[in-house]
Amino acid sequence: MSAEVINLRIPGEQKALIDSAAKLLGKTRTAFILEQVVRHAENVLAEERHFELSAEEWRAFENALDAPVRPNPVLRQLLATPAPWEK
Repeated sequence: MSAEVINLRIPGEQKALIDSAAKLLGKTRTAFILEQVVRHAENVLAEERHFELSAEEWRAFENALDAPVRPNPVLRQLLATPAPWEK
């Protein structure tokens, strides 16, 4: 895995705060920032994939998944159309 560079400008007070927290945990500034940013990014993405439903909503969701597929002529035509790079 190759390393990429990210440049960031922040106010001195924020840099000092980050440095203090990193030192408290025995980490470098880079390690501290990377760990926190990656954790936050994972949480943001998880929130987009996770949803909660009431029991009634869950039953409706399951019923929709279990229902037979209805014909969709527009989708059928789209899937039958070659992609531009296939022409």
